[in-house]
Amino acid sequence: MLTTSTTRVLEPQELDEALAVLNRDPVSNAFVAARVQVAGLDPWRLGGEMWGWYSGGRLESLCYAGANLVPICATPEAVRGFAERARRAGRRCSSIVGPAETTAGLWTLLEPSWGPAREVRARQPLMVTNAMPADTPPDPLVRRVRKDEMDVIMPACVAMFTEEVGVSPLAGDGGLLYQARVAELVTAGRSFARIENGRVVFKAEIGAATPHACQIQGVWVAPEYRGRGLSETGMAAVLRYALGEVAPVVSLYVNDFNTAARAAYRRVGFREVGAFMSVLF
Repeated sequence: MLTTSTTRVLEPQELDEALAVLNRDPVSNAFVAARVQVAGLDPWRLGGEMWGWYSGGRLESLCYAGANLVPICATPEAVRGFAERARRAGRRCSSIVGPAETTAGLWTLLEPSWGPAREVRARQPLMVTNAMPADTPPDPLVRRVRKDEMDVIMPACVAMFTEEVGVSPLAGDGGLLYQARVAELVTAGRSFARIENGRVVFKAEIGAATPHACQIQGVWVAPEYRGRGLSETGMAAVLRYALGEVAPVVSLYVNDFNTAARAAYRRVGFREVGAFMSVLF
């Protein structure tokens, strides 16, 4: 029996097939799965194309090609197919991010034409928990950010992003897209902070959410408050919301060199289950 393999952009009517692939690993795929569940596969609503790798006419792997390039459940053959399509299209993303082994394979194929990268973070532990910490009480002052507090939360979000990524989110379009994303999370009730005297002391967001898993992002403590345990009690407070109202499993990924953050997450019950990799342009 002859079989063929090909890569092409998914059609909107292939939503069920795409979700079946995404649900093979609901924790690792939470970011893309959340977008697909809200927007479907229409590129305009999704903010990018969803590429599919088909073997014998069956959808086997995916790759989200938008502001980020994200390989999903990609076999080695699919990685080669996605790399070839990405080379032909040219780089339009600001990063490649996904499971470490798959992303490393994709970057090896793309680096000759897309490189050099501004930074490569080869191992970012993926951590999960499904229970509240036994020994860390939630910070009672951490709460949802209100819609009228955008001017309060934005400076902390910009500081976190700049510290984490190495460039300001206000560059390029003046921060319009970034402000819109922050406002989206605030409006959805997924932005949390401890605010004292009109200033953010701790913050974090539930950036992606599906019925199966959600992902915490943007964890930040004001520099002068670091070392006081606010990240642990703050994370416990966010976990209380996440596990109680959003999904049964909570995940995050962190840079391997950030030993303080990894230790803090372990203290509130997170455990490492894998690793991501990020290539930043």
